Amino acid sequence: MAAAPAPPTAPPKPTWAPGEQASPWFRPTIRIRLTLLYGGMFLIAGILLLLIIYLLAAQALRPDSELPFRIEKGQVSSEVCTFPTTPPDSTETFNQLVNSCVNKQRQHALDELLTRSLFALVGLSVIAFAFGYAMAGRVLSPLGKITRTARRVVGSDLSRRIELDGPDDELKELADTFDEMLERLERAFTAQQRFVANASHELRTPLAINRTLLEVHLSDPGAGEDLKQLGKTLLATNERSEQLVEGLLLLARSENQIVERKPVDLAEVATRAVDQARGEAEAKGIEFRGRRAPAIVQGNGVLLERIALNLVQNAVRYNVPEGDGGGWVAVTTEVAHGQAVLLVSNTGPVVPAYEIDNLFEPFRRLRQERTGSDKGVGLGLSIARSVARAHGGRIIAEPREGGGLVMRVTLPV
Repeated sequence: MAAAPAPPTAPPKPTWAPGEQASPWFRPTIRIRLTLLYGGMFLIAGILLLLIIYLLAAQALRPDSELPFRIEKGQVSSEVCTFPTTPPDSTETFNQLVNSCVNKQRQHALDELLTRSLFALVGLSVIAFAFGYAMAGRVLSPLGKITRTARRVVGSDLSRRIELDGPDDELKELADTFDEMLERLERAFTAQQRFVANASHELRTPLAINRTLLEVHLSDPGAGEDLKQLGKTLLATNERSEQLVEGLLLLARSENQIVERKPVDLAEVATRAVDQARGEAEAKGIEFRGRRAPAIVQGNGVLLERIALNLVQNAVRYNVPEGDGGGWVAVTTEVAHGQAVLLVSNTGPVVPAYEIDNLFEPFRRLRQERTGSDKGVGLGLSIARSVARAHGGRIIAEPREGGGLVMRVTLPV
């Protein structure tokens, strides 16, 4: 007997732990990189601003600049200041006029320096913000890759891996941990699919054999009435077990997203479901209503037909005539607000609003026990909800005024 192959090993875990104090200083962590980035940008911006201010000040106070006034032939003239046309009567008065002119020239230089400095600051701010935005996008780009991979994984593509390159920082550690988690999830889902396939074979085979044996014994003309009655009871129990197994397997398969999608018309799906339930409805005197307009969605036709069939069968089996007009089931399809809608409403018993959520739980029925009912195995609505979620849609149940339910299934077109 050959030995079983060893299970695939998960990728090695990062050796660095956040609790260690010395390790982060010996590797380019995000904290160090952001510190260097922001500190470097602040230093460069400060140096540039200081250089600009120095150049502006040097231009305003250059050595070859002339005084703001001139003395010619005993007269003082200036283009900046206003001097009297007659010479001042004293040296002190002359000095005051000259100081006033120099101070005015200095104030003019300071105002011009402030104005140019503000323009330089605005320009540097724009450059700093643009450069910071670009660098932040570059530093955080690994997060975008992680997010895109996570979105693909949501679509049931567990084979995707991030495989992030770059420095051994916190983002790479996060990506490696995410890859390890995906590896384990893929192995778990693969094992689940294998189990579902094996269980499908192992559970169906004995039930099919039991059904065949019971049918053979029931066809025996020499069998007594008691034996035939017992055979019919066992055959009904076997059929119920087959329905339960099929429902459980379908529920397990429909929990995942649908990978292979094809165009499916909800109107055609609903019509098939109505045709399959028509015999049971006619036996109970229930009328089918509703207009089924074309509504094309991308999905699995078999599973979508299961949604419609489960809802229609529930509407027929849990139906109560309304007044003297008898019972009815309305099945409509349409496209509204960019979504395909399947609407199934019926006459029936009054359903309290607080019981709605319980109806979607496996093996739960309204005011009924888990066993002992001939109306089903209690998985119809659970399967319908799982299939709707697998197609990216949802199913909502609402109590109908006067009794019964309104089931609304919305799917993306």
